[in-house]
Amino acid sequence: MIHDPMRPSDSIGHTDVSPRETPGSIGPRGDMPPEEFREWGGATVEWIARYLEEVGELPVMSRVAPGDIRAALPTHPPESGEAFSDILDDFERVIVPGITHWNHPSFHGYFAVTGSGPGILGEMLAAALNVNGMVWRSSPAATELEEHVLDWVRQLLGLPEGFVGAIQDTASTSSLVALAAARHRAYPEAREKGLFALSRGCIYASEEAHSSIEKAGIVLGLGRDAVRKIEVDSEFRMRPEVLRRAVLSDRAQGIRPVAVVATVGTTSTASADPVSEIADVADELGLWLHVDAAYAGAAAMVPELRPAFRGWERAASIVMNPHKWLFTPVDCSVLLTRFPDEMKGSVALTPEYLRTRETGVATNLMDYGVALGRRFRALKLWFVLRYFGADGIRERIRYHVALAQGLSERMRAEAGWQVMAPVLFSTVAFRFAPAGVAPEDQDALNLELLESVNASGTAFLSHTRLRGRVALRLSIGNLRTREHHIERTWAFLNDFAAAERGVAGPPSSRRPAPPR
Repeated sequence: MIHDPMRPSDSIGHTDVSPRETPGSIGPRGDMPPEEFREWGGATVEWIARYLEEVGELPVMSRVAPGDIRAALPTHPPESGEAFSDILDDFERVIVPGITHWNHPSFHGYFAVTGSGPGILGEMLAAALNVNGMVWRSSPAATELEEHVLDWVRQLLGLPEGFVGAIQDTASTSSLVALAAARHRAYPEAREKGLFALSRGCIYASEEAHSSIEKAGIVLGLGRDAVRKIEVDSEFRMRPEVLRRAVLSDRAQGIRPVAVVATVGTTSTASADPVSEIADVADELGLWLHVDAAYAGAAAMVPELRPAFRGWERAASIVMNPHKWLFTPVDCSVLLTRFPDEMKGSVALTPEYLRTRETGVATNLMDYGVALGRRFRALKLWFVLRYFGADGIRERIRYHVALAQGLSERMRAEAGWQVMAPVLFSTVAFRFAPAGVAPEDQDALNLELLESVNASGTAFLSHTRLRGRVALRLSIGNLRTREHHIERTWAFLNDFAAAERGVAGPPSSRRPAPPR
């Protein structure tokens, strides 16, 4: 029995338990009985274990058509409760066929992720506890574990003391909260009076910055036009000298500079902006520097990859997502800042019903985000960090980078393929570009290739546009991905290329170089 030191030793007392609703029976008002929970909980864990073991044998992308899932579901909700066996059967029959398997070793679209075993188990326990960590009192362990585990993350990333943070749901929310703090610094009066009577403001980000930065501009009342896109260089990195000129020009026109967003691990190419040089401009001209390292941030845990992050310790705020490349189930986004008071000042609001004696002594995590309700996300991250350890995390990230670099080297050596950007981390942006084919026809070929590989179930890729041309993206980040999965995808790509060229026979000898 779970020990509760605060529980009195006497009986339940005067609680009214009717003969038809005894403790442990579902009755008209009770929960699933413990015996039934044990039975189906065990069956569900067994299903999860089997799924993780066999997911690599499934087609990566769902093959249902729009509307198929809803058509298979009853029109009206059930009037009477249903057996859990039927619910689990329908889960397998209706829901699973409509899943694109992000936990598949050949899922390489967007940014590959892993819902790891320890993370899943931590998520299960967080769901069982079902706490809301809005104020310290509402769940002291949720608050203090989050503070502690984020300091572990800070240390693993090589960031100095002084960075503190809170877990948000996604990087879009983390960047929104960070830019709200930047707006609070630039427009302290806006908290009470709004922006409508104030001068225009501007956020600066590269042409390759994530769309969430524009969305933050919309939500914060600055407008999409206030997100100034700064030109990138040949490696898709922000040009600091262009940033500086843009800020000075805007300031001369009466526009108030608010923040600059540097990205380490851009969405399309996983490029790294020169953060140190951007920090120089931010310091000189008084901008809040936010670093978006949602995807690549975990790579800073690997010493030989850390130079790509040089200067990020000077940032006012940083976001990295453990649910991307740190093997933690969605959702879990870490937002760190050197200026917690300004972040709190931008969004904190404490009505009387949320005031407690601990205010000012203990942290209330609700003060560092938009949401009041806060899931116990730190628990699954704690499980992941403890289970794999720093060395285990580093070795897995190194392996993913080696796989990506091996594939890119093979592509560079193969006629008709172009690697579109340097491979700093574990994402390869590439293009099928056969000689003698016009660029616009190459674009159509690449979109056809994308649809072909995804429809085949072999792998799942995504695409982007780089300098106006279609490029495909292959991201590696799943713990179950091995060299033979990359080889299989590369063979499919080359089969497609051979068919387009009219080459007889499958190019089965074409395989990626092994990781070094």
